[in-house]
Parts: sequence; C-alpha cells; structure tokens
Amino acid sequence: MYKRILIPFDGSKGAEAALRQGIDLARLCEAEVEILTVYRHHAMTEASLSMVRTKIVQGSPDQALRDYAKEVAFYAKSVALAEGLPSVRAFTRAGQPSRTIVAFANEHEADLIVIGARGLGSVETFLLGSVSHKVTGLSKLPVLVV
Repeated sequence: MYKRILIPFDGSKGAEAALRQGIDLARLCEAEVEILTVYRHHAMTEASLSMVRTKIVQGSPDQALRDYAKEVAFYAKSVALAEGLPSVRAFTRAGQPSRTIVAFANEHEADLIVIGARGLGSVETFLLGSVSHKVTGLSKLPVLVV
C-alpha cells in the first residue's frame, strides 16, 4: 500500500502521537520511514530561540536551532528503530514548515505524510493556522493528521 511514509517531527506531543501512528502504519505496510524536522531561521520577532532548551548556546542562533533540530530528528529516528523498523532515515531542513514538508515529500517520493494536529506552534500559527492544516491544503499526497 504505502512504500515511503514521511513523518514531520518537532518534538511536540502531537508529533509524538503522529510518530507512533506512522510507525504502526509502516510496520503494517512494510514501508520505509523518513522523519523530517524543520526549523526556521532565527528572527527576533518570532522568538525562535524559545524552542531551544535552556542551556548555554554557543555560536549563532541559526546554529543553535540547526543543532536542536538534529537532536529532535535523531530522537524520533531512535524511537522508530527501537520499535523494530528496519528502514528509517532522519533529516533536518530550514524553511517555512508547511512548504518545506510538502516539497520534501515530493522530492523524496513519499506516499503518505503522517503529521500531528498541533505542534510547537508560534505567533504565526495562532494568526494563520496550523502547519498540519497548511500541509493538507498544499499536498497532493494523502495526509494523515493525528
């Protein structure tokens, strides 16, 4: 049925639920799983550093966000591998989340996107709608919102 499932993951409770659902689907379909963590370039108006853990940050804010995104993606990959999935890859990308997710899914020929209904969010999300809502509107692929 599905050969490649994309699971966008930001570390939120909603993303965790989507990860678990995506793992179950991948197991049933014997599908590959690709995990994507998207981070935005640092902008003071968005207070992007609020997603970074409270530790001393060395280097630029963008580097801190990139490093944190890698940690989040690695965590999700480790969960999927611990659940016994044989084929799991994790990626990070910078950009606007919904467009980056859809572009990545198309580029990597995903058959399905499994995404959490609510993620970490931001002021923009409150004003313009959730990432999952935007992904469902932009994607030509099936999207399962968990």
